[in-house]
Amino acid sequence: MKNTIILMMFLLISFISQSQNKTEQVILPQTDKENKGGWVLNTEVSDEFDAETIDEDRWYIVGKFKNGKPFYKHPDKPNKKVWKGRAPSQFSGKNYRLEDGKLILETRWEPDFPFSDEIRKPVFGEALPYENLTTACFIGRKEFLYGYMEIKSKAAKAPISSAFWAMGERLEVDFYELYGGTTNPNKKHLDSELWWSIRDWNKPVTGKPTYTERKDLGFKVADDFHVYGVEWSEYGMKYYVDGKLFSEVTAEEVTAWAKENRKKITLPEDYNGYVATVPIALWLDQECFPWHDIPKSKAELETYSPEGEKEDGVVDFEIEYVRVWQKK
Repeated sequence: MKNTIILMMFLLISFISQSQNKTEQVILPQTDKENKGGWVLNTEVSDEFDAETIDEDRWYIVGKFKNGKPFYKHPDKPNKKVWKGRAPSQFSGKNYRLEDGKLILETRWEPDFPFSDEIRKPVFGEALPYENLTTACFIGRKEFLYGYMEIKSKAAKAPISSAFWAMGERLEVDFYELYGGTTNPNKKHLDSELWWSIRDWNKPVTGKPTYTERKDLGFKVADDFHVYGVEWSEYGMKYYVDGKLFSEVTAEEVTAWAKENRKKITLPEDYNGYVATVPIALWLDQECFPWHDIPKSKAELETYSPEGEKEDGVVDFEIEYVRVWQKK
């Protein structure tokens, strides 16, 4: 009888301990710790980056190597052309590492990389060859519609974009494109600027923003980790930084902005600029923005790298986690 009681007490303690652990493992948005919104973590598209390898059922790593060269074929859309990156930089499937529970995307000064010979006129900007710079790109393989997205990250301290964005059917949403270390003296404001946009890829807009904002964050994006959150619904978007509301826009305000700022385009009278109403897949990448500045040497890429790390030709965009919650 005594042994039975001891066993029952042991089982009860184990059950309580397991229940506490499960409670502790519930991850909630930084902006809603009491979960008044009834959020449920979408584990198919979220990632803590604490595994030993990347889950390639979750992420498509662009530009993985085969027979000594990068290849560009989406595992779920084999007939669709895969973007190789914004020239002169090209996506390489080798430009990442997992370290201390973080995903680190790398931009490399790599003149000997087997660059593509393709020179194509981009939708925006001039046609440039791929040369010298390689970057990283991860594309989510699962789509979702509406929810609250959160990323904890630190931008690369270099004249290169560190970006968190998404694509859907004829839709692009740039949650941020952070330029954390420009060497252009006329562009120093970019070090602390949040630039985010909603873009319509249908004609006649063809990729131009139907809404965009550029706002000073009050801190330099490459100096430390910060949490960027976006609540997305059919009614509009709310943008949070480090748990505080930073900006918000309604669907009606997006349409009004589009009609005011796209006057050179003949829009239908009933045009709805809030095109963010279709499922999206998340993107994490780095790109050159020629309209800001392009690193012209390894030394220029590494201008702000710590002493002792200026010779490796690598700068890092660090991501601690990406999380997506949706309503029950």
